[in-house]
This record gives sequence, structure tokens and C-alpha cells, in this order.
Amino acid sequence: MISIRLPEEMEIRIIRLAESTRRSKSFFVKEALNNYLDDMEDYYEVLKRQNEETRNLISLEELENALGVQATN
Repeated sequence: MISIRLPEEMEIRIIRLAESTRRSKSFFVKEALNNYLDDMEDYYEVLKRQNEETRNLISLEELENALGVQATN
């Protein structure tokens, strides 16, 4: 269990959203935190991988050819 203090404006926004959707405040806090954690995990995974010697990079042209598409201008 975690307890946090939110700025008053943020709490008001959560309350209004919860009331208008008939969901709990906790639902929206958990959803927001879950989305943020997903983004941050992806971000740090990219940072970790960007300097790996074994990474396999291809050019945009190679990707387009592999997918059978051409970029439009």
C-alpha cells in the first residue's frame, strides 16, 4: 500500500473524473501509474540496448523493402 499527497487541483480533477464515470479515484490513479510505468520501462530498455554491440540495425530503405512499401513525399 502506498499513500501519496496530491496537489489540490490534481485531486479535484480525479474526483470529477471519478464522479462523471462512476469509477473509483483509485481506478484512475492505478491506470495512470500503470501507463507511466509501461512508458518508463520501455524508455530505460531502449537506453540499455542502444549501446549494445549485438544490436541489429537496418536502414529505412531496407525496412521499406522488407515490408513491400515505399515512403511517399
